[in-house]
Amino acid sequence: MKYSILIAAAVAVLAISANNNRPYNFRQALDLREEQWVDSVFQSLNQPARIGQLLMIRAHSDRDSAFEQEVEDLIRNYQVGGLCFFQGNPEKQAALTKRYQAASPHVPLLISMDAEWGLGMRLRESTISFPKQLMLGAVSDNRLLYDMGREIARECVRLGVHVNFAPVADVNNNAGNPVINDRSFGEDRYNVAAKCFQYMMGLQDGGVMACAKHFPGHGDTNKDSHLDLPIINQSAARLDSLELFPFRVLSQYGIGSMMVAHLNVPALDNRPQRPTTLSRPTVYELLRKHIGFQGLVFTDAMEMQGVAKYFAPGEADVEALRAGNDVILLPGSVPAAISAIERALAEGRLDPDELNASVLRILRAKYRLQLTKKPVIRLDNLRKDLNTATALELKRTLIANAITLVRDRAKIIGFSDVERYNFATLAIGDSLRTPFQQVCGRYAPWSTTNYQWTAALHKRSRPWIPSGTTMSCWSVYTT
Repeated sequence: MKYSILIAAAVAVLAISANNNRPYNFRQALDLREEQWVDSVFQSLNQPARIGQLLMIRAHSDRDSAFEQEVEDLIRNYQVGGLCFFQGNPEKQAALTKRYQAASPHVPLLISMDAEWGLGMRLRESTISFPKQLMLGAVSDNRLLYDMGREIARECVRLGVHVNFAPVADVNNNAGNPVINDRSFGEDRYNVAAKCFQYMMGLQDGGVMACAKHFPGHGDTNKDSHLDLPIINQSAARLDSLELFPFRVLSQYGIGSMMVAHLNVPALDNRPQRPTTLSRPTVYELLRKHIGFQGLVFTDAMEMQGVAKYFAPGEADVEALRAGNDVILLPGSVPAAISAIERALAEGRLDPDELNASVLRILRAKYRLQLTKKPVIRLDNLRKDLNTATALELKRTLIANAITLVRDRAKIIGFSDVERYNFATLAIGDSLRTPFQQVCGRYAPWSTTNYQWTAALHKRSRPWIPSGTTMSCWSVYTT
């Protein structure tokens, strides 16, 4: 059975990947125009500007004007390379993106979001949330995951977002996991890899860079790395066969970026309290050299206690670059990060060639994301464009395809001993048979009663129930 699943996953991957000419396949060589643009921009940047490209800072569209000015000042003064947007609403985020892009002195900003289940993950009240990955793990038609990725990419492009920190490639093999949980496609490595691949392809074919997280695998943890440093005491052989499997597949087929988790994995780096984010054996030796990943490597948020509890701002950022990361995500302090990186370069603790290689990878990504000039974001009809009927229909289709009956030992589906009972339903607020009543009628004879909710009925019964409420209830009783 296991081998048949593996073969099916491999066939799905190979069938869709027959054409490797993807815009974000970092295994492809640079074309001449890309090489010229990247080299030209790189040569135009002085050392502070090159360091700034390595930093991606926090942005919100639900904060006050003082916070917005602080973000703009960091862009102007430290020439940071990118922003990660969190909570807010789409109209404000689009307007702020235009403002911040205008403030970037040299190269357009790389805009990212955590949109694992769509823009609704951050912009909750005004955009679409698709099902979470655990629910989608039950979908048998993996092409629907490609469709979802493509739709999320369309919405991201419309909003001015270039990188989606998705898919979650963690194999969730610990039932007590407090932070990955329903964000994973499940505990089967083949299913996780196949669905991550489809989601990634949809995003990148739609013009948005995907990001596999959380390398080397955050599934077997019982701690939240936002709050502390989880320890994974598994052998290198187990990690290689299970946790690393989806990341190897995604690297092989050209995912644009990966995010490294804050984990302590003694089998990879036996230094105590050393997060994988700051581990050269994990990032450079394993991910870059052994797996052969050539795309962008993001740290997980450096504000998180999985790293901030043990390393001071600035020093943590230097250690992350020494480990082999390209982009420092949400540094605890931008001024401290800049100063520490400059000091480490002057002292010889940071290799300038490796730092320059990271800057070149970032510029290459910006070229492929069409950031050779300041992007244009239209504000008119934005919410309507993000919430289309097609997108909502896709959400319904995903939900319908994810519904699965695993087993029915209690015989919940249908009703046993129907001869012994009379069944009745009561619906208040609807004069017609409700969908619930119609479904009940498929399994046993039911008598139905419906009351249209009126002002008089509302006044006589439950004054705390709002007028216009529709309620359905059912009861089963013996004769």
